[in-house]
Amino acid sequence: MEIAEIKKEFCRIYGGSEENLRVFRSPGRVNMIGEHTDYNGGYVFPAALKMATTVVARKRQDNVIRLKATDLDVLIEAETDKLDSYRDLEWGNYQLGIAYVMQQKGYDIVGCDLLYDDTVPHGGGLSSSAAIEVSTALMFATFNNEKKGIKEPVNMIEMALIGQKTENEYCGVNCGIMDQFASAMGKENHAIMLDCNTLKYKLVPLELGDCKIVIANTKKKHSLGASKYNERRSECDAAVEALKKVMPEITCLADVSPEKFEEYKNVIENETVRKRAEHVVYEIDRVVKSVEALEKNDICSFGKLMDASHNSLRDLYEVTGDELDAMVDEARKIKGTVGSRMTGAGFGGCTVNIVKENAVDEFIEKVGKGYTEKTGLVPEFYVSETGDGGCEIK
Repeated sequence: MEIAEIKKEFCRIYGGSEENLRVFRSPGRVNMIGEHTDYNGGYVFPAALKMATTVVARKRQDNVIRLKATDLDVLIEAETDKLDSYRDLEWGNYQLGIAYVMQQKGYDIVGCDLLYDDTVPHGGGLSSSAAIEVSTALMFATFNNEKKGIKEPVNMIEMALIGQKTENEYCGVNCGIMDQFASAMGKENHAIMLDCNTLKYKLVPLELGDCKIVIANTKKKHSLGASKYNERRSECDAAVEALKKVMPEITCLADVSPEKFEEYKNVIENETVRKRAEHVVYEIDRVVKSVEALEKNDICSFGKLMDASHNSLRDLYEVTGDELDAMVDEARKIKGTVGSRMTGAGFGGCTVNIVKENAVDEFIEKVGKGYTEKTGLVPEFYVSETGDGGCEIK
């Protein structure tokens, strides 16, 4: 929906005029390469998208927060002095979790009426949850600063960290920082090379020449909490503990170079754990090589690294599944496909593809047809543009 439409819907639901309405927005993201490296302290390479969560907000004079989404019938009502008690909501726990975590950090959470409109597909691996979290955190932080007379702009890296803490501690998903960081700090026509260990980052121009980013949604939804995500994280921790016997100085898999891994990998006795570590170590290296390729305008080499990333996620990390593999297999049949890989946590969701502009229509038609024949599912395709991170829309 356009902002004018969302405002009209807000007034229909909550009453009053549009005079005091505020609008905040934060995007979803696509990770170009660097999957399951963030919680291992490594590099990731996400880009913010134009698809976003928009929240229209109006302050109240009491301690009540009311939440609604444009595509859901449910209206949630919560009290700011009971924010710890809404963890089990089917919808609304991300927003109220943000409020709770911020309250614990000393933010003054004001009562307000909120209407959310999402253009990020839910369960598609494009981080609709981070878009909700960062837009909500920015809104509450802005209201807090106004109430306390704070003139400085909202610290968007802190908003990203609040989003991650909410997922980890309120929603029970042991995610890394990448999704929220990209949603908060993205820049149009750029991707972010982010060191998840230090939060040092570099904006890298994402200039693809005669190519487009095409995101393919398998329509197989994933749920991070219900997936093998937390299991993979514990397997990586086990790999670190094993490697510490010969490399006591390491704190995470990002501290292990490919050369050192090859030298010492056999100390990881469990074959499955060894495979998980191998993926992470080489995936971090692929991010570095990808940035080098893009800085040289070598799109072809970047595409090959994307392909290698998917193969590793399929064979070593085992987080792809039939649907994602089918989508990538069909994509690779198209002559104009430069690179194709799953993006996000896996077990469903989306693939990200670099496709020659003159082959995009053929890609969508043939990949869609072949994928449906293999899976019975009807996919969606988004010819995607990168966008800016979270902001208030004046």
